Amino acid sequence: MATDWLGSIVSINCGESLGVYQGRVSAVDQVSQTISLTRPFHNGVKCLVPEVTFRAGDITELKILEIPGPGDNRQCGDAQDTAAPGVGCQVGPSQNGTGKLLKKPLSSSAPQNIPRRTDMKGQDIVISPQQQCSKSYMDRHMETLSQSKGFRRRHNSWSSSSRHPNQVTPKKSGLKNGQMKSKDDECFGDDIDEIPDTDFDFEGNLALFDKAAVFEEIETYERRSGTRSRGTPSEKPARYRHDENILESEPIVYRRIVVPQNPNKEFCTDSGLVVPSVSYELHKKLLAVAEKHGLTLERRLEMTGVCASQMALSLLGGPNRLNPKNVHQRPTVALLCGPHVKGAQGISCGRHLSNHDVHVILFLPNFVKMLESITNELNLFSKTQGQQVSSVKDLPDTPVDLVINCLDCHENAFLRDQPWYKAVVDWANQNRAPVLSIDPPISEMELGIDAKWSLALGLPLPLGERAGRVYLCDIGIPQKVFQEVGINYHSPFGCKFVIPLHST
Repeated sequence: MATDWLGSIVSINCGESLGVYQGRVSAVDQVSQTISLTRPFHNGVKCLVPEVTFRAGDITELKILEIPGPGDNRQCGDAQDTAAPGVGCQVGPSQNGTGKLLKKPLSSSAPQNIPRRTDMKGQDIVISPQQQCSKSYMDRHMETLSQSKGFRRRHNSWSSSSRHPNQVTPKKSGLKNGQMKSKDDECFGDDIDEIPDTDFDFEGNLALFDKAAVFEEIETYERRSGTRSRGTPSEKPARYRHDENILESEPIVYRRIVVPQNPNKEFCTDSGLVVPSVSYELHKKLLAVAEKHGLTLERRLEMTGVCASQMALSLLGGPNRLNPKNVHQRPTVALLCGPHVKGAQGISCGRHLSNHDVHVILFLPNFVKMLESITNELNLFSKTQGQQVSSVKDLPDTPVDLVINCLDCHENAFLRDQPWYKAVVDWANQNRAPVLSIDPPISEMELGIDAKWSLALGLPLPLGERAGRVYLCDIGIPQKVFQEVGINYHSPFGCKFVIPLHST
């Protein structure tokens, strides 16, 4: 009879979904085909409820770990808290509905320790004992166990209508391979009673590690083995600028331009290269030697006009302003030129600006006889959409976007006393537009218009504070021409034709 197995310690395998339960048989119900275990263990961990009831359809395998002796009068409630694993006896289904003893018990003495939950591999489902069992299980009266079809595993899950009314259905987590289950067991599988009461001594544990001795041992090993030293913690890593290369084949020489005489002022580029200033006499000699070798005045004017127009276009807004969609925002430039070579440079710049859809107003005073270079540039400028005026009254009354100053000359200082010069200077100062000065005179000469930017040609002159921020343009002078006048020259422009200079 099924009542003969009451008090036995059994191990019930419910498959991958529910896991393995162990405990002492307390009751068997033949009608509902259920078996109850008292003080159960689930996957090696003691359940929080005193009793668990299983349906026969959920049982895959039932193993008897210990059978009580004939003189054992213990009740089911006095069973021990632990059960011994092992394959001592095994109960299989029989045709008459009773369990059949297949093997002798492994041990009939005290039960052995039950393996912990972390030893159970391949579990896919996490079950909460509170969801499995309820207190109503303790009040039930179980009679006998029927070993009919119920002990064979059903492949299809039972319907909700056929469940026991007091049985709680375990929730499945949906995991397939059991990896998360095993990780949860490693983290949360320890018994609550085994948690130590004392806190971990972090300071004491850290004091056991001697960092200085470890680093010394590493350095000693690397010195002996010839490997690269890692450095001590006190060493600071080298810091580099944003424009410096980490790997250098040769050391950088920042002073690559040397002039024959001590410069009055020095500038530096964004990359840190030093650009010394030259005197007006040396600059004039440099242009004369270049012209002798083929860099004629016409070529120099064209190169200066291109560089000055590129800088002016950038100051006017570049591609954001000069866009075919911004026809209503066409910029206006007032070009102030004198009757000299500096004025011819400004006219060349105005021609290129007008070709780039900039509204250019060119001021040039009337003279009976003009320089040939000015006449040639005016002839070309007249073919553009630019406007030429000779009176201050014809200049715009409203502020313009940019004023390009080419009035001053290095030699003809008497022009500053002319009425037209003073009138143009007053107009420029009242217009409140930013001023770009092309090739301004040296700082000893008084300037009538304060510039925000100044563009130097080839090498800068010792410009004063009224020249504003200095830029340098490449007008195409070969390197051997510099060497011929005694200047050790290496181009500081890189990939550009106009670069900014900073005062040192």
